[in-house]
Amino acid sequence: MVKMTGPAFGGIDHRLTALKLVEFGLTRAAMFTSNGEVVQPAEVLHKRPILVERGSFRPPSKVHLDMLQCAQAHFVQEPQNEGEDPLVLLEMNMKQLVGKVGVDSRDFLDRADILAPFGHPILISNYYRSYRLASYLFHYTNKMIGLVMGLPNLQELFEEKYYTDLSGGILESFGRMFKNDLKVYVYPTRHKKTGTTITAETLHVADHLRHLYRHLAENRQIESLRGYNQDCLQMNHHAIREGILRDNGEWEALVPPDIVEAIKLRRAFGFGTESNPDAAS
Repeated sequence: MVKMTGPAFGGIDHRLTALKLVEFGLTRAAMFTSNGEVVQPAEVLHKRPILVERGSFRPPSKVHLDMLQCAQAHFVQEPQNEGEDPLVLLEMNMKQLVGKVGVDSRDFLDRADILAPFGHPILISNYYRSYRLASYLFHYTNKMIGLVMGLPNLQELFEEKYYTDLSGGILESFGRMFKNDLKVYVYPTRHKKTGTTITAETLHVADHLRHLYRHLAENRQIESLRGYNQDCLQMNHHAIREGILRDNGEWEALVPPDIVEAIKLRRAFGFGTESNPDAAS
């Protein structure tokens, strides 16, 4: 953590300082609060149950909100969280922040400012794989950790090609990830062609991994979210981003109204640049 005070540093945005620490490899993760104050992760995470939503949040959509609300409803009902004060954490990793020409500071600040009203701390990390993020959090708490993710992200967890750097492969990664009290909450998706809803219970993984998957599901280490908004299942984040660029109005129904207004006001995420090329200059 780096924090500078005094009149000489009045123009410095400490959120950017936190970002640069991770970008330049000086730390693996950095954190700031919803009001932009940089903090020591250890002080915020120490011995607390933690619910983490990972995402690019470009922009936060109704899906992000519904996913988090459903996960929170599940998390607070977990018996081991009774009487505890759970922490909700929003996490962005560097892979989601690096664009074609590196990290765009304005784009990052747009995301941070638009997420601020959520009231949750934001963690910037270079832990692309979930088991690495879990290991990081285990350093600070022995309480329950919940990871909320969409069904495509769960499918990616079971892609063995991502674990070739581990001598134990996917088994080692899952051993690290689920060694303590961790649960993955899975938000369903709707099949584009058939229109059927796919949940953690109906997901098919590779045949040689189905017993591993069944073990995790039967022990409730992977669990489907309930009470979700059916209308959110058919939302397309690519269409949202394209709609923002073209300012076609169609994207506005897929994003909370206050976030729509913030995007327009800030001209965030390239708003309107494809419908009016002069807006990009």
